[in-house]
Amino acid sequence: MKPFRLLAAFAVTLGVTICLGDLTTAQDAPTKADKKAKNKNKNKLDPAAQAPLRPAVPVKPIVLPSGPKDAAALARIIDAEVDKALAAAKVATSPAATDEEFVRRVYLDVTGVIPTGEQARAFLDSKAEDRREKLIDDLLASPNFGKRLADVWFPKLFPRDSNNRFVLRDPLVKWLTDKFNANTPWNVFVFELVTATGTVEENPAVTYYLANRSVDKLTDGITQHFLGIQLQCAQCHNHPFTDWKQTEYWGMAEFFARVRPDNPKNANKGGDNTKVGVQETAARTKVKDFFPESAKQVAPKFLGGAEVKIAATEPARPILARWMTAPDNPFFAKAMVNRTWAALFGSGFVNPIDDMHDDNPASHPALLDAMARDFGRNGFDVKFLYKSILLSKAYGRTSKPAAGNDKDEALFSHQAVKVMSPEQLFDSLAQATGLSQQVAARQAKNPMAKGQPSGPRDQFVNFFLAGADAFTPTEYEAGIPQALRLMNSRQLAGNPQAVRLYQTNAKDEPRAVLEKMFLATLARRPTPAEVTRLTNYVQGAGTQAEGYGDVLWAILNSSEFTMIR
Repeated sequence: MKPFRLLAAFAVTLGVTICLGDLTTAQDAPTKADKKAKNKNKNKLDPAAQAPLRPAVPVKPIVLPSGPKDAAALARIIDAEVDKALAAAKVATSPAATDEEFVRRVYLDVTGVIPTGEQARAFLDSKAEDRREKLIDDLLASPNFGKRLADVWFPKLFPRDSNNRFVLRDPLVKWLTDKFNANTPWNVFVFELVTATGTVEENPAVTYYLANRSVDKLTDGITQHFLGIQLQCAQCHNHPFTDWKQTEYWGMAEFFARVRPDNPKNANKGGDNTKVGVQETAARTKVKDFFPESAKQVAPKFLGGAEVKIAATEPARPILARWMTAPDNPFFAKAMVNRTWAALFGSGFVNPIDDMHDDNPASHPALLDAMARDFGRNGFDVKFLYKSILLSKAYGRTSKPAAGNDKDEALFSHQAVKVMSPEQLFDSLAQATGLSQQVAARQAKNPMAKGQPSGPRDQFVNFFLAGADAFTPTEYEAGIPQALRLMNSRQLAGNPQAVRLYQTNAKDEPRAVLEKMFLATLARRPTPAEVTRLTNYVQGAGTQAEGYGDVLWAILNSSEFTMIR
């Protein structure tokens, strides 16, 4: 194990906070359960907290520009509305992020991995006035955009459940990746998923139904992920905090009542799970455990809308999908806009992002409404939505607070500091240490035939989720075991193969070696003070390789590496 004093010495040298220090803070910080209990008790004791929060003044719709798609125009609307709210609250704005801060953030947010040293150098050395917009276009066109969004959406659609141990994962991951890379319109994407029929081999989207084999799981997931509504409380009784009734829950559930998902089998006993799938029949399904004991049989009914008459010979899910994805659906576009905003800023206009209702108002209701209308009229173009937000000055601000805005968590006066997701951390470590190709080769030799995480990336993600169902970008979920795994990893601690990525010749100047290392990991050049101190350290080490290996290890274990600023 590396001695802690060495870790501390590098932390001082690099001017960063090492993981152990962060984790000590995290250990002392309130847990999610603590915060939930505190809020619950607070609301119980404080009558004012029970009062519904509603805008004091009715929201005046923002007039959208006419004409063809214009991401810059929407970005200007975003900035005008964000700045107006900040001015009204008399909260200062932080300045624009440096190019070093921006390039690392946008790579991680859009592609899920840090830039290579060459990519960081090219951007930082560019003098083009439109270099940020050009970079955004390049990243949205990268295959890693689809991979990143598949990482985000797969856990929502494929719950971590022992019942899913035989369900194939790879077909759904590939389907998600391909759809996002092809920029499939969001309404088409959701329609195809909700109406998926056939076998896994024919239509990988049916995996969603195989991984959620009960009517309540389907109802809960569809409304939560695509409409931004947590309806699950209304399964057993009228919702205690919203207007949703139990009959509305089962009215929505009725659209899935005739779904008949197959039961995947153990592949080791001859089961071919590419041949299983989903059908929709004329009668209510009789699949075991598909309906919970609390199930009610009522007429199908759109959420907050009218009952629907469906002939026995007519499939129900396309009717639901058409209502969900219509441009005038009151929930659909807002839910995706809010999710996308939260992915890029760490929090949404509405939080929690999947609990949108009248008593949980948006921080910027007019802006959310305008962006949702723009999303719908522009064909639910996901990449256009991303570009509009990424071009805004609000996204491009530094994460460093300015005087008076350090407490702001809702008005977007400065960028949030986000934690790398386990997938982002693994891919960035693999790239910085040259392990990417080895990992890909190992994944190819060890496919996930049984639906279980088997490759090193999946094992790493499971370990770093630390028992959480899903990753939260503003919560440091990792603990001591995860920190120790990083600190003692053979790939990170003095790995000669990794060092050779940066020192190709023993006569290489330390300044040049350190610059390569910093650009490839932190997307910045080392400061003169860092060059001096680290050069002295390398020269005092047993060998140059050992010295550079220690420096790389310290960088990869620093909070500057594991955070998105």
